[in-house]
Amino acid sequence: MPTTRSVAVALAAALALSACTGSGDEPPAAAPGSTTPGGSTSGGAASTPPASAPAGSAPAAVPETLEFTARTIDGGSFTGASLAGKPAVLWFWAAWCTRCRGVADSVAAVQRDNANRVNLVGVAGLGSGDEAMRRFARDTGVEGFPHLADDDGAVWRRFGVTSQEQYVLLDSTGKVVHTGPLSQADLRRRVAELT
Repeated sequence: MPTTRSVAVALAAALALSACTGSGDEPPAAAPGSTTPGGSTSGGAASTPPASAPAGSAPAAVPETLEFTARTIDGGSFTGASLAGKPAVLWFWAAWCTRCRGVADSVAAVQRDNANRVNLVGVAGLGSGDEAMRRFARDTGVEGFPHLADDDGAVWRRFGVTSQEQYVLLDSTGKVVHTGPLSQADLRRRVAELT
């Protein structure tokens, strides 16, 4: 019986072969075992309870969509709860994807132009590998914002993303308002609408 890891790697390879070809305008196909945004995941990113509040104050509300943890490409820890209260853009990419490399500079510019108003987080995966993820971030100049190392696909499944160079936009309440591909002009427009 195949392990969860081998099934995830096989799925990632199949998606990679189909997703990095073509124009990028095709909507992604639903992946087996995908979850809806905010739904439970089948491993990898664990749910975390809302952060504790100081004594005498009400606990901070963390939307269910942001109740996850992940590892960053530099080995640090990341909590989805850190995005609460501010609109967020999750950029799903793979280190070997030429389309991702082609838009990296533009995505970095969107982050720099909106850093005070919108959280932007890269989510790398689909068999990229740790060293290739770090090299991609360094070579493309996207080191100015956090990137998650999600080769096991837990964050991808959590948000129903099935191929790279996709975006998930969340409003300040943590509600998903867009999932899928965006041109760079549309990304800028949609980010402006979030603020």
